[in-house]
Amino acid sequence: MANIVHVECRVVREDVDEEIQRICDKVKGPVEEFTGKTYEVYKAVKYRSHPPLGNGNFLIKVFVGVEDYIHLSVHEVRTLVLGMPRPIEMLQGVEQRRTKDDPLVSFVNTFKWSSSTATE
Repeated sequence: MANIVHVECRVVREDVDEEIQRICDKVKGPVEEFTGKTYEVYKAVKYRSHPPLGNGNFLIKVFVGVEDYIHLSVHEVRTLVLGMPRPIEMLQGVEQRRTKDDPLVSFVNTFKWSSSTATE
């Protein structure tokens, strides 16, 4: 029987770009709802991704002030609306009280939100 080798396809990046910040900004309201806090500072600083078939799963470390960070789990689906690409972000979870040095690892909690159901 052949050996099966699983290769982890996740990529850790520190070079957060405008696209990752846009994803964070899109889910900021639901994140504040989940945590019960309002963030004046909300800046993506690192992320980890696993892009399956044009969609993406993201773990994102967000600086929220002083020495406080949160981790976000976001799934993004690319759809076509009238022939134009339209991403739909789905917030899967939030981890609070993280530090600059905490690793980005997969986690599960019960918060679910989708930009497709939000009013714009």
